[in-house]
Amino acid sequence: MRRKQFRNIVALILLWPLLSGCWMAAAAGAGAYGGYKMKEKGYTVQSPITKEEKKTEKNGK
Repeated sequence: MRRKQFRNIVALILLWPLLSGCWMAAAAGAGAYGGYKMKEKGYTVQSPITKEEKKTEKNGK
């Protein structure tokens, strides 16, 4: 009985990182799908970090 319990615990410890990675991949996929569907409906995403463009002044010279 103890040997079987020990084996199950070791298997759980070894498989835990694999399972956590699957959840992250599933969450990323769901987010990407949501973004794709919103893009179809006309929504756009704007980056919060934008590079300011230099405005050129025209002096008429």
